[in-house]
Amino acid sequence: MSTVYFASAHVDRIAWDATLPAKFERLLPKCGFEKRFKDKTVAVKMHVGGGIGYTTIHPLFVRKVLDAIKQAGGRPFCTDGSFAVPGARERGYTQEVLGAPIVPIGGVRDKYNYTRRIGYRSMKTLDLSGSIVDAEAMLVLSHGKGHGNSGFGGAIKNIAMGCVSEKSRGRIHRLMGTHFRWNEEVCTHCYQCVEGCPMGAASFNKEGKLSIHDHHCRYCMHCVEACPQNAIQIDRSSYLYFQRGMVRAVKAVLDTFEPQRVYYINVLTNITPLCDCWGFSTPALVPDVGILGSDDIASIEQASLDLIKAENYIPGSLPDQIKMGDEGHLFQRIWGVDPYTQVVAAEQLGLGSREYRLVEVR
Repeated sequence: MSTVYFASAHVDRIAWDATLPAKFERLLPKCGFEKRFKDKTVAVKMHVGGGIGYTTIHPLFVRKVLDAIKQAGGRPFCTDGSFAVPGARERGYTQEVLGAPIVPIGGVRDKYNYTRRIGYRSMKTLDLSGSIVDAEAMLVLSHGKGHGNSGFGGAIKNIAMGCVSEKSRGRIHRLMGTHFRWNEEVCTHCYQCVEGCPMGAASFNKEGKLSIHDHHCRYCMHCVEACPQNAIQIDRSSYLYFQRGMVRAVKAVLDTFEPQRVYYINVLTNITPLCDCWGFSTPALVPDVGILGSDDIASIEQASLDLIKAENYIPGSLPDQIKMGDEGHLFQRIWGVDPYTQVVAAEQLGLGSREYRLVEVR
């Protein structure tokens, strides 16, 4: 049974040392960074967000992680998507603030990659990002939040979607299916689908017909989720293949590291329904939960989901056009996708155990 360390965001008394940053400082020494990271180049994989989003991990916590790695004798650098890094400073992520450089994960044009054979359904290969493959160790620093395709975006999503090339993300998303249906009769041409597409794949022609450019589309479902009229649909019955494909991508990345060279930290603050890649923020669904740390990816994901409880939902926090169901995990009620599926797949693939021992750091 793996150990998951937990620093709660709950404040039991009005004192600085009872707050989350102080508890997090007390959690970090328990993570065993010295044995993992001493004399190693450490990639800190995080998500720097984009646009006018403001609910990514606060720079204060990122700095504490980097300082702890350096104190343990490691040489850390932060990294995220090649086209996301230029906007990192908008959220306070700079070398001056964090104390470590921020590197485009696949080079400045996303062409610095290593191809690995996967052989899962239509996903024959993946291009793993060079900055990750060439690192000697990795700290996976993830912001826990909702995700339209997998229900939950945590460490698994951070690696699977964030440590591969843009084209490879498309291959993973295509596991869900490739057939769009557009209902012209209910479409109001509000263009939210076009504005919500991160790849510029959605457009309307001169006759007002919707077109999805397959070459650019990575099947992220942003257009489907953004449409207030539910005029765009895609077969989501194969979401299981998407989640299992993500886990295979995770395994391919983790296989590039020696044993005991990877650690996971999940930050459960500003838990919004949408992934940070949307480029804007919505209110938090539940009060801040806290921060978790573990060397077992299945355990930390399981524990994170267990701590995000539907009964703590804050009424009115969900965007009006999203209608919540009444069964399953909070994220399943929102997106109709069981977020635990990816964790089950990780355990089945030998990446860890869903059984864990939660140790609260006070």
